[in-house]
Amino acid sequence: MLDQTEVNNWIERLPLIEQMMERKEVLWLNPLVESAATGLSKTGITAADVQDASARLTRFASYIERVFPETKPSNGIIESPLTAIPTMKQALADDYSIEIAGELLVKQDNALPISGSIKARGGIYEVLKHAETLAIEYGLLSPEDDYAKFAEQEFSHLFAKHKIAVGSTGNLGLSIGIMSAKLGFDVTVHMSADAKQWKKDMLREKGVTVIEYADDYSKAVEEGRRQADADPACHFIDDENSLDLFLGYAVAGERVAMQLKQQGITVDADNPLFVYLPCGVGGGPGGVAFGLKLTFGDHVHCFFAEPTHSPCMMLGMMTGLHDKMSVQDFGLDNKTVADGLAVGTASGFVGKTMEPLLAGCYTIADGTLFKLLKQIADTENIRLEPSALAGMTGPVHTIRGNIEGADAANATHLVWATGGGMVPEVEMAAYYTTAEK
Repeated sequence: MLDQTEVNNWIERLPLIEQMMERKEVLWLNPLVESAATGLSKTGITAADVQDASARLTRFASYIERVFPETKPSNGIIESPLTAIPTMKQALADDYSIEIAGELLVKQDNALPISGSIKARGGIYEVLKHAETLAIEYGLLSPEDDYAKFAEQEFSHLFAKHKIAVGSTGNLGLSIGIMSAKLGFDVTVHMSADAKQWKKDMLREKGVTVIEYADDYSKAVEEGRRQADADPACHFIDDENSLDLFLGYAVAGERVAMQLKQQGITVDADNPLFVYLPCGVGGGPGGVAFGLKLTFGDHVHCFFAEPTHSPCMMLGMMTGLHDKMSVQDFGLDNKTVADGLAVGTASGFVGKTMEPLLAGCYTIADGTLFKLLKQIADTENIRLEPSALAGMTGPVHTIRGNIEGADAANATHLVWATGGGMVPEVEMAAYYTTAEK
């Protein structure tokens, strides 16, 4: 998309880009970040929009509990634990020769029921919203109904006449495929070259059509969108531009607030919260960060974490070009073990929405991801896939970068562990073996 002259101009204007092209681990602070109130008002997305999404998930809880028995303990609410990791905190501090004075927590979206990753938030939400819209349209549902009735045959007969499609590197495909197939939709997942074989196999076992591409994520999305556009009965879930996906993720803000309160952790002017979110195309981390800013305002500072080979959001936000450029323009290959983060071009919708809200971004090398994967398994017995570890060096960057409040004893550092719950045992063992080497 960019020619060499444009690339050279950007390197001259933003010297950090040169280090990124050398695949170094770097921290970038967003110069456009504003007060939460001002930033949120610029997005055009409101607290009422997020409340609407939250209420819809509550309406569907009886159905979720009925068809996914693993959600019984949470009464059909799809949520993950918030876990203190003091031993891992000490290991990080020792490794990087820093002091992490505040608390270190991990938000275990790897343990989300149904699809074992952050995508169980936005992905499942958009499928449910589409199902609700169709059910009302065809006269099968009125607002006061118990949504457990979605498990009945007349619903699956209706949904069988409708299609859902998505382009994915893996985890979004899993959440949408599993949920759509359960409801009875005819669902197709367009998978990029870096998607793991076990994810494709699992989807096919559940009756999902999987189409594989030799290209990266952007091509899979483009093809999925093109095919869906040609079919009026097909709903395309657009990972790059979907407001519904974004709102499904944003509900996490109020949920985290509740969990912190239950654990006696205060977030206010004197007790800042730092949150580190692995970032691919941007929908998941963008939606979660938006929900957190709505909930905690200026007291939360959100950072996106990206692989050194695929820092599409950072480059897009730094240059202001967003989806008008790719990491390949800057000589990066977009090849990383963090398959869910292997994205060459970020979502323009998310990048622009985050401009006044995001504190910054940083990059992480594949070797570091593996090292952290082994460390958290050894210290806390938490098993994550490589991409889910991207947030773990966040406190190192903010403390070393002298970000105000990051080194305070009353700061809370929250690492978002985005996936790993569905990874087969043999795959997880292979990750660990690679990390040992």
